[in-house]
Amino acid sequence: MGKIKAIIYYIYFVLSVFVVVFFMAIKNSSHRHFRRIWAKFQRYFLRYKIEIIGTPDENANMVILNHQSIIDIVVMEEIHKANLSWIAKKEIARIPIIGKIITLPKMIAIDRSNPRDLVRVLHEVEDRIKNNRVIAMFPEGTRRKGDKLLKFQTGAKVITEKLKLKVQPVVLLGTREILDSHNFCANFFGNVKVVYLPLVDTTDKDWLEKTRSKMQEILDENLHEDSNELPDASENLNETKTDKISEK
Repeated sequence: MGKIKAIIYYIYFVLSVFVVVFFMAIKNSSHRHFRRIWAKFQRYFLRYKIEIIGTPDENANMVILNHQSIIDIVVMEEIHKANLSWIAKKEIARIPIIGKIITLPKMIAIDRSNPRDLVRVLHEVEDRIKNNRVIAMFPEGTRRKGDKLLKFQTGAKVITEKLKLKVQPVVLLGTREILDSHNFCANFFGNVKVVYLPLVDTTDKDWLEKTRSKMQEILDENLHEDSNELPDASENLNETKTDKISEK
């Protein structure tokens, strides 16, 4: 049954991307508004609820996230107030029509096979920051299958330190249970938790690995908890705030 749901959702997802690309092409100045509406309709279709723990820091100009599912992006597009500019692999941008969801709103496509491409990415990140965008990236580089975070790639560290960015880690929980692309399975009526951690002290030379460890702690704490319970993340948050987003 999960695979049938996945097929139904992927058809809906692709069609919805066509629609949002169409509206962005007509009025690209409102692309943030269209993307947020698009993300809400994904939630309405899959009927999941979102719990937000902590607060997005207005000073952050980069968020780094763990990556479990395409729903990670959908959730952040709905709840994060800032206009995100995602760093995504170039292969997505090259897909006919669908790739426009990367190029029209000026997301940043990166060639992971070419280390020299980082120079271009640095220039694009700098441009987005100057235009009041917040950079969003998955330092793992890809979706993982298990419960342990993959090693964080050094790209996030290089970009942050070169441009002196302020980084806020975000931990996403429950998205893989809603849509698991590895096992091609979808479930409706799930629960997603989003945990905003404090800004990272990037003056510490080991900040990236320490951030990974802190994010892993949050994942481990929640691994065996009931999906309706809130994670015990109070020690990791400067200000703890819980919001719930459900179907209304």
